Amino acid sequence: SNWSKIPLPLFKKVVIVLIDALRDDFVFGSKGKQFMPYTTQVVEKGTSHSFIAEAKPPTVTMPRIKALMTGSIPGFIDVIVNLNSPALLDDNLIWQAKTAGKRIIFFGDDTWVKLFPKHFVEYDGTTSFFVSDFTEVDDNVTRHLDRVLKREDWDLLILHYLGLDHIGHMTGPNSPLVGPKLREMDNVLKKIHISLLSKEEPSLPNLLVVCGDHGMSETGSHGGSSEGEVHTPLLFISSAFEKRSGPLTQPEVVQQTDLASTLAVGLGLPISRNSVGNLILPVVGRKTMREQLRFMHLNGFQLSRLLQENTPAYEKDPGYEHFKIAEKSHGNWIKLYLEGNNSEILLNIGKKVLKQYLEALKTLSSSLSKQVAQYDMYSMMVGTVIVMEVLLLLLLSIPKALSSRAEFEVPLSPPLFSLLFYLMCLMLCAVHVIVCTSAESLCYFCSMSWLTAVAVMMLISALMCGILSAIAKIFENSRLPLKNPVMSSSSWSEINVLILAGTIGHVLSLGSSSFIEEEHQTWYFLINTLCLVLCQELCRNNFLLRESDPRHSTTVKQNFDSVGEASECKNIDIPAVGNSKLGKATSSPEFIKGADKWISLTSPWIILICCRLLRSLNQTGIQWAHRPDFGHWLTSSEHKSELSLLAAVSLLMIFVLAQRRCSLVSKIAMALGLLGVYSYRAAIGNVVFPWQHDSKDISKGITEARFVYVFVLGIVFTGTKDLLKSQVISADSSVRSTGLWEVYSGLVLLTALLLRPHNLPVLVFCLLIQTMMTKYIWRPLKFDAAQITIMHYWFGQAFFYFQ
Repeated sequence: SNWSKIPLPLFKKVVIVLIDALRDDFVFGSKGKQFMPYTTQVVEKGTSHSFIAEAKPPTVTMPRIKALMTGSIPGFIDVIVNLNSPALLDDNLIWQAKTAGKRIIFFGDDTWVKLFPKHFVEYDGTTSFFVSDFTEVDDNVTRHLDRVLKREDWDLLILHYLGLDHIGHMTGPNSPLVGPKLREMDNVLKKIHISLLSKEEPSLPNLLVVCGDHGMSETGSHGGSSEGEVHTPLLFISSAFEKRSGPLTQPEVVQQTDLASTLAVGLGLPISRNSVGNLILPVVGRKTMREQLRFMHLNGFQLSRLLQENTPAYEKDPGYEHFKIAEKSHGNWIKLYLEGNNSEILLNIGKKVLKQYLEALKTLSSSLSKQVAQYDMYSMMVGTVIVMEVLLLLLLSIPKALSSRAEFEVPLSPPLFSLLFYLMCLMLCAVHVIVCTSAESLCYFCSMSWLTAVAVMMLISALMCGILSAIAKIFENSRLPLKNPVMSSSSWSEINVLILAGTIGHVLSLGSSSFIEEEHQTWYFLINTLCLVLCQELCRNNFLLRESDPRHSTTVKQNFDSVGEASECKNIDIPAVGNSKLGKATSSPEFIKGADKWISLTSPWIILICCRLLRSLNQTGIQWAHRPDFGHWLTSSEHKSELSLLAAVSLLMIFVLAQRRCSLVSKIAMALGLLGVYSYRAAIGNVVFPWQHDSKDISKGITEARFVYVFVLGIVFTGTKDLLKSQVISADSSVRSTGLWEVYSGLVLLTALLLRPHNLPVLVFCLLIQTMMTKYIWRPLKFDAAQITIMHYWFGQAFFYFQ
């Protein structure tokens, strides 16, 4: 008769302490013994139950909070939603607790406040995006503790600490900052545990839950599925449990989704409707056999109902079959129990029924978890087809768009009146009818109105006909004899082949997770190969073609002369599309300057050496990120003077390379801004001034940073003013050139402020390589806008990984 009612709560007050990015080895490993002595003592000898909770990827905060509170498995779309979490509408533990009249208090990551608006009687949210804040973000949670723990007007207290996650992101799991942070968390747990014990009633004990939302990888990041990211500790601490004795065994692995079901039973609440979690049995292990079986039946009933809602042939599911067998055995056990049979045999039968329930719950949970991964394939395929068609149409139009005439033509009218278009529409509509009438599960595209579906089919048909028409036009043009004989000689060079092969190769490499994890290797390989091909091209232009074709020597001379003239006229270093053919109109009687030719020939090798030096600065990727590198050596406290010297030299070089074409006012602003960058780094203790002997007076550097931002805005504003002046008042190319350089140098100053001091050489080499390539490679070889853009992109990607 009691089965339809929710059981009474097992705990009076529950405190959930969620420590962001808490890895299992931070509690159960050597770090736990060293930095969390109180927690370790409770785990080994106290009244507690310890588990390793396995999180499902994506291991980012918002999906993990969802999993903990709803018991369901979030999808990968939640990675995007993580940036701005909307209110959680699914049935969840917080909503159930509020509906049951429980008073909930929350302090910590404001993601909870966004997910559960109007659920908390008191809250204070902290933002998770100031990653460099390790202290205030946690102090703002702890400052409320003393006041709240003294009060009796709450039932559920949730604390979400972010400091450890921020340390992981900034300095990694092996940072010296991790230990003090774990010690701070240990003191917080000690304070809460002692307070809960002092106010406990014997009839209804309190519960402290310690968990992490996700772990962290060896680099300190998270989001993936490595062991460090998915394994987090899960501790239940309460006087309701037996005191641990005997040697400590390896904690059992449970699913993170199991917490929602376990807490629901503990608080006397219904289990969330969409939960796929199992009840963690040891938490209710000290209750009577009848109560334990009742809890297991509640969990099984909820899972079987969820299966019925999602699976048409649910009766054939092995989990459902196991549950029905366990339920029948449970019924027989109840009959024996009501007959007053309290022998050892009844207890043994009860244990067997518990085992049957556990097996059934595991199977049900497994089959429900697999169903979460079933996607709406038809809608996804329709979307993919449209995207691929648009992409192909753009690829076919690119050669014309990037030619000197810059045409962009997509033939649309002929296909719309062709027989093929109507035949394709009919065929696609027929396929749509067949798929939608035979699909068992819900499909988004099938739920749309027929008018919308027909419009989508017409769009797919029109795009396909457009592609076929564009291909036909290309073949037609290729058969026509060329009017200009000079054009026929311009066949594909090695550079074009490399650019195309490299771009396609990189795109294909993104199909493999290993290539994504070590993507920097792809970019390092591509820029090294590019430098070698550029070297070959320069040698051919300077030696082979000149010897075989006397006319070519004039062209090379003109190219270098035009470079000289351009620098005299203070033109922009980065050539525009129109200027990429510089030197065709100019003719100079002077011979090539020998120095320019040899600098041009050696520039690819200088670039290669620069890139090799930068690779040694920071280890990156997944496999070797923890290895020592030059960056680690520079950032260690005993090498602060070396880092200070490197930062000062780098800032000086940045000034020399970035301000060349700016106005005098912008040059002064740039110099003061770079001085402000160094002052900011000195204020926060990264570098030192020569007259500083210690860094005791470390501040947050807010004043110095604002000082730099003022100069950044000033330089960008001056540049924008010059650009508008050249467009509106007078078409003066020198004013436009100065304006562009000022905007550019303003952005360089901003980058210098944002980069860590040991990465300032990356910015120096970036500016140096860009200058060398413009003056000694791109202009002499007369590369077009498309080639220069792709080379910029390749080097930009490589420099991202050099950081």
